[in-house]
Amino acid sequence: MTVTEKIERIGVVPVIKIENLDHALPLAKALVEGGIPCAEVTFRTTHAKAAIKLMKEKYPQLLVGAGTVTTKEQVDDALEAGVEFLVSPGLNPNIVKYAQSKNLPMFAGVANASDIEVAMELGLYDVKFFPAEVNGGLNAIKNLAGPYTKMRFMPTGGINEKNIGEYLKYDKIIACGGTFMIPNALMDEGKFDEISVLCKKAIRAAFGIKLRHVGINACDCEDATKITSMYSDVFMCETKEGASSHFVSDEIEVMKEPGRGKYGHIAIGVNDVKRARRYFELMGYKFDDSSLKEKDGRILALYFEGEIGGFAYHLVAN
Repeated sequence: MTVTEKIERIGVVPVIKIENLDHALPLAKALVEGGIPCAEVTFRTTHAKAAIKLMKEKYPQLLVGAGTVTTKEQVDDALEAGVEFLVSPGLNPNIVKYAQSKNLPMFAGVANASDIEVAMELGLYDVKFFPAEVNGGLNAIKNLAGPYTKMRFMPTGGINEKNIGEYLKYDKIIACGGTFMIPNALMDEGKFDEISVLCKKAIRAAFGIKLRHVGINACDCEDATKITSMYSDVFMCETKEGASSHFVSDEIEVMKEPGRGKYGHIAIGVNDVKRARRYFELMGYKFDDSSLKEKDGRILALYFEGEIGGFAYHLVAN
């Protein structure tokens, strides 16, 4: 798996400025535990090289890149520290060529069509789009992707919990860079457990993860009808009958005969099942391909292997 493929599976690239070297390891721990095993450590401070080295040595599973790379010396420092990719705010052909000579993947910054044409001349088809929101955001990327069909983008700048999901719905987006999950105030206060929570929220927002419904295994059709009626009375809502189950509103599904899971199943909604699957596989989860349902080339539903608390669980398209 290439570095770019790993970044694409994670979907979120935290952009980090290390002001205090003591923050490097607890921050790396928070990222890994928060479900974002990736970091772009910017060369905006003198601690970047040392921080990268510490993070990679202690957490080898963490994908670490160097950001704000604008000189050949920084390329050398990043390489010595053990980075796996480089990111620059703009497109400097000399720096790109130097990085290529070192076999380091580089996401150079572009902001317009002219930048993209220079990138293509250098053989770059995966680029940073910066600053994203200032330069028109997702609409600008879609317009640029029209004539430049091979280009893919990693937007950074103005990305937050509210808009990251919309960006990642577009198939030309590799991942999104951002700082919203690592506030400087929390680092200064040593609240790295809260940063870990924010990372999880960032992943939820990025992939659109939410509870869609709970499936309950009934013994038979009669039992299913009885259970459905009782839940309908409790929740004061309508019911719908399908071929294999009843729905109480959209939140509870009662199976007419025992289905997957000892007690039933949990449906987890995501914006894109295929993209979410790649993320969860990177995190060590496995899927039962025999359960895959798709339509017109889009995956609609897919079960994980195994159960949690007696419930099978699956991804379903939002």
